[in-house]
Formats: sequence, C-alpha cells, structure tokens
Amino acid sequence: MKRRTWLLSALGATGALVVGWGAMPARSRMGSPESMLKTEGDVALNGWIKIAKDGRVLLAMPRSEMGQGVHTALAMLVAEELDVPLSRVRLEQAGTDTIYGNVAMLVASLPFHPLDSEGEHPPTKIKLAQWMVGKIARELGINATGGSSSIADLWGPLRMAAATARASLMQAAASQWQVPAREITVDAGVLKHASGKTAHFGDMAASAAGTTPQNVSTKARQDWKLIGQSTPRSDIPAKVMGQAQFGADVRLPGLVFAAMRMSPVLGGTASSMDTTAALAMAGVEKVVQIDAWGGGTGGLAVVGKSTWHARQGVQAVQVQWQTSGTGAADTTRIQADLLKALNTESGFTFHEQGLPAQAEKAAAKRIDALYQAPYLAHATMEPMNCTAQVKDGKVDIWVPTQVPQMARAMAAKAAGVKEDHVNIHVTLLGGGFGRRLDVDFVGQAVQVAKACEGKPVQLSWSREEDMTHDFYRPMSLAKFQASLDGTGEVSCLRIHSAGDAITPRWMARAAPHLSGPVDMPDKTTSEGLFDLPYGLLNQHMSHVATQSGVPVGFWRSVGHSHNAFFSESFIDELAVATQQDPLTFRLNLLKNAPRYAAVLKLAADKGDWGKPLSAGRSRGIALHGSFGSITAQVAEVSLEQGQIRVHRVVCAIDCGTVVNPDTVAQQVESSVIYGLSAALFGKIDIVAGVVQQSNFASYPMVMLSQAPVVETHIVPSNRHPAGVGEPAVPPVAPAVANALFALTGKRLRTLPLAV
Repeated sequence: MKRRTWLLSALGATGALVVGWGAMPARSRMGSPESMLKTEGDVALNGWIKIAKDGRVLLAMPRSEMGQGVHTALAMLVAEELDVPLSRVRLEQAGTDTIYGNVAMLVASLPFHPLDSEGEHPPTKIKLAQWMVGKIARELGINATGGSSSIADLWGPLRMAAATARASLMQAAASQWQVPAREITVDAGVLKHASGKTAHFGDMAASAAGTTPQNVSTKARQDWKLIGQSTPRSDIPAKVMGQAQFGADVRLPGLVFAAMRMSPVLGGTASSMDTTAALAMAGVEKVVQIDAWGGGTGGLAVVGKSTWHARQGVQAVQVQWQTSGTGAADTTRIQADLLKALNTESGFTFHEQGLPAQAEKAAAKRIDALYQAPYLAHATMEPMNCTAQVKDGKVDIWVPTQVPQMARAMAAKAAGVKEDHVNIHVTLLGGGFGRRLDVDFVGQAVQVAKACEGKPVQLSWSREEDMTHDFYRPMSLAKFQASLDGTGEVSCLRIHSAGDAITPRWMARAAPHLSGPVDMPDKTTSEGLFDLPYGLLNQHMSHVATQSGVPVGFWRSVGHSHNAFFSESFIDELAVATQQDPLTFRLNLLKNAPRYAAVLKLAADKGDWGKPLSAGRSRGIALHGSFGSITAQVAEVSLEQGQIRVHRVVCAIDCGTVVNPDTVAQQVESSVIYGLSAALFGKIDIVAGVVQQSNFASYPMVMLSQAPVVETHIVPSNRHPAGVGEPAVPPVAPAVANALFALTGKRLRTLPLAV
C-alpha cells in the first residue's frame, strides 16, 4: 500500500466522522466543576481547579509521576497563571472525564515527516489530519502518560483553566468590594486593591464559582515569574524521607500478600498443580490459578501473611506447564525470519521523495549495510504490582499505572463488574518506561482478590518474573543502501527495515474495543528512519511489519531507540565514504533544517568537537529528532582492558519552551544512563520460548562507577513545549558506536556494542 493511498483513505474515513459531528457542540477541555472530585469545603471553579477554605489550590492531576517530574511541572503552570506560590498547589487524582485525555500523544502518532508537519506553514492535508485526530482524541479521552507528551498536551488547557479561575476570583472580589475588576491585583494567592482591601482565594471561592469571566487570556511570556526557572521538584522530599507511596508501599487493614509464578514458556498456562506442600507451609493461606490477562502469561499465585511467605509458598507448588499450540519463540529463528522478510517483502512505504530508482541506476558506487537490535526488557526499578480488594460488588485497586482508565477497565473485566463499580487509586510509579502502559498484572491481582473473600491483597512480581514476562522492545533489522554519484556525493538513500509492530498488539490487549486491523501501518516501526532531517534528494524508507509471537510493548523512546542507532551510524559511514568530517557532512545536509543544525552545532561546540584528546580516547557524534524535540550528543570513549568505557556525554537539546530547566537536565541524565545500559549490555535471548535473562546479573545496567559525566545544554526557544523524557535516549548508542569507529576503525552494526 502506498503511503499516499493510506493517508487519503484514512482522511476519507475520518471525514465521515467529522460530518457526523457537525451538529455536536465543540467539547472544551476546560470542563465543568462537576468534573472535579467532590471534597468537603473545597470549591471547584472548572474541571481542573478547586480552591480550599484556606486559599490553597487543588489541581486535578491526570498524569502519572514515574520520576520524570511531571507533577511539579504541571503544578508550575497552574501556580504561574494563578500567581500563587508553588507550595500552595496541591494535587488530587483526576476523575474519569474525557477532558483529562491525552490529545497530543494521539496526534503525534500520525506518520508525517517532521520537516513537513512542524514547519511554520504545514500542508493543508497535515493540518486537516491533525485536527481530525485531535477531535477523535478529545472525544475518546484516553488518559495516558507516555510519548513524552504530558507538558505538550496540557500546556494550553492547564494554563487556560488556571487563568480562568484567576479571572473568576478577581471578578468575585471586584463585585464584593464594588470596584472595577481591572483594579484588582493578585500577589502570592492574595487578592488586593489599592484601597487596602485584601482577601485570599478561599474567601472569594464560593462567589467566584458563580461567575463567567469573558475574554480570558494566559500570561504573556515576558510576565512569567515561575515558568522557565529551575525549581526543586515537589515530590523529592517525601521520597527522600520514605513517605512517598509507590505501589509496593500500599498498606491496608487486613492486607494479605500474593506472589506470582508464571509459565516459564511465553504464552503457557498451568495444566495441573499439586499444592499440598505449599498449603502446609506456615504463613501460606491460599493458592489461586491465574488466567492469562491482557496478553500476558498464565500461572498461579500464592497468598500469604507476607510477601516472603507467599514467595516461599509459590516455589513449593508442583506445576505441570502447558505451552500454546504454536511453535515456541526463539530469537535465533526470529532473527533469520526477519532477514528473510527484508529480502523478500516490500513492506509499507512510510516516506519517498525524488526518483530513488533512477538515482540508483545512475550511481557510480553503492554502499550497503545491515544493522540489528535485540529484544529489550524494561527493567523498571519497581517490578509489577497491584493491590486489589473485591467486596460487596465493588472493586478498589491501588496501582502504579500509566493508563488508569485501562487499568480500571481491566479490573472490571477480571471482577465481572461494571467499570463504575471500580475505584482506582494511582500511586507513584517506580519507573514506567512504557511497561506500565500494559495492565496484565491488574487482571491478575483482581483475580486473586476475588478468591480472598473481601480481603485486600497485594500481588507483586519477583524481579525474575518481571524480567522473563515483559512486553519487550521488538527485535529489529534494517538494510541500508546508499548510492553515490560520479562526483562522490550521496545521491540516494534507501532504508528497508523489519520488526514487529507494537501499536496494533498493544491496542488489541489494552483497548480491544478501539483496536483496528493488525496490519495497519504503525509509525513506531519506522520512526527514526523515515523522518530523517537530512536533505538527500532521493529517498525511500519502508518497513515490513512482522508477527514473531513474542509479546512486545512500548519501550522508552520506542522505535527511535534502535532506529537512531541504525540511521546515525550509517550517516557516519557515509561521512567516511565521502571523506568528510562527520560534523561537516551532517551540516552540509541540514541546510533546510536550521533547528537541527543549531542543535548539532551547540553539541559539537560544547563537546569540544575537533579538539585534541588524550591518547586512547575518541569522540563520536549523533543527531536525532523525536517527540517534537531535537537532540545531539557527543560521546567521549576509550577501551579499558578491552571493555568500552564512556567518559563524557555532552547533550544539546531543543525541546521548545522549557518549564523547569532542572527537570530537563535530570531527564537527559536519566536518558543517557538508560540508553547507555541498552547500548553496552541490553539483550533478551529466548530459547524454546524461555527468556534466558532473569535478573541484573544476566541483564546488567550501567553502574555508578561506569557512569559518564553528562552535560546538558538547552537551546532557548519560544516554540510550544515538546518531549523531554525520551528524546535523549536514541542518540546515545550511535554517538558511542561512532566514537568507537574513530578509535578502532571497526564499524559496529549490532547492539549491544562489543569490540
């Protein structure tokens, strides 16, 4: 299917929906006060903002905090517009209204080239598609934390909600004091008038609830006092003091604990079990057979007085495992199948420009390369867990999740109740990285809770279960073919990749009522390949979507995480082939992409590109755009006793308007360590359906002693905020690989890197 054909058919189908919406009122993301949870003494002014009696501000928080600082950043937007100290903004979990859905994340899934869609004047078809998908997203209201989209999505709605609340409070004060509203000022949450009259927000909240301010606008950039200032994260003190509540910290009266044991073979189930020995153990209360929920693997759970009792008991159960009817997954076979698919299938064309076939026929030289990346686990600090209670036809769950609505739906399905009979409490997440976009463990916990006769039960996975029953980043292969003309210039670039498509499989298990055809093109398969910024006249980028049978899911930066390694390593190969400095070569191809060029120059300058290094060290450079941001990195590496050592990573990032510069630096540092762990060590092997890596001894991470110095340099920007949590992951591997080539002369085309 041609990209143009697919786009036109998609636009046509969506256009029919637009006609159907013609008589419907436009949905405002402001919401109504009824959208807020009702709490004694607090007054809701819209769907996002409530005012407490003492003047504090309560913000409905729809996004999950997993270490990325989003709770602080979103509260900063509200504090800025309301002119209150950040410490006076308190968070409460948002309800289920569709105003809390993530619109930006769905709009970003459109497979448009960023140089087309992010320009000052994008084509009409792109604007139309974005408008229609945005409309669909607003109607669906899918609440999800992912795609580095939280700030980008709520930048406008939250500031407008806060600005409207501020205007309502000022109008209420003006009415009560019998003065013009324009004479009212706000300072640190206190309403003031030149006459000396003052009141805090709580004094005016009830009167403000009945007002409808007109012509409200958010603050001008030059009037910001908080946005753009480095601000300590509000969640850190509680975490440092051990007061923060993650999923595993939930403690309820009468709580019992459950441990999972799943089939060692992916997709398997327990056909029979002998529970005699387990039930005879002190502290063990119950054994429950578990179905495969949400695309996961079946098994059993043991309930005990403590997690230790439960885990001892689960190992004592004698189990006969039954595998699925299809052939067991094996990474060696899957790799061969991917290579065969590359050589025999044309796949879906995500991007084509110029006349690539003609350029290839006229080429004087051709350069070919095959790049490979393995399956990867998420390895979150906090393994999967969920606390559930099923009692009197109601369900309560306490869960660290990135998708509360989907967790709620899964709990309802597992308990056999309606969704409005499920109450969800979202805790802090001990890491997400995309793993907690799946809710398989929620179904397991509720199934165990049903068997516990009204007792609350906390189900937790061991590290081994977590590592061997993940939804993995797909294995991927990519073939590169570059043509050089008679002058030695690159005249054409063709990229053909193969690997499992994540989105249709995730939709099928997480939101089956919304899922479409499994063979629909999935942007994540080719992102980082089809959307390169380089000004090559002739290009062709395609992908073969495969079905390996291995459960796959969104991994931090998704397709960009491995495709950037492929593309930026090959760009380096072309620089060498054309006898150009890697920086100069890239800049020559970025004449029509000034944002990319500016980021690259900043990284090169701050990273001392071209300056002498001590013997045995070298530098590599990489550039990549993802999630609306552009990141460039310079890595400084050496070999120590044959092992790769990364000493320094200098990162430049253009992520649009920055809310909290400290958070940007923290996320860049986190991304570099996470991406470097994958680049140097990350690999999941599957033999006869069994995952071979089970803990950090076999799936290592970068240790403190191995961590490089990470420097972050932010490009000033007035653009709309873009992603920060993921864009610094993709360039790490190619920057290191390119440095290793400069050091050894050996081109590494397979992850993890090994010399």
